[in-house]
Amino acid sequence: MFKAIRRITALVALIVVAIKGALSFLSWVEKQEDVEAVWSEDEDLEEAF
Repeated sequence: MFKAIRRITALVALIVVAIKGALSFLSWVEKQEDVEAVWSEDEDLEEAF
């Protein structure tokens, strides 16, 4: 009985950590896209001069 509870708890913890990691990665990807947009705007500004 305790073995099943431990396994279920471990599974839930693993799922929570996996979701947290995935959301963190997606947040990082969004930030990278924002950085690329800033760089392209700077390049456009330099080309204008």
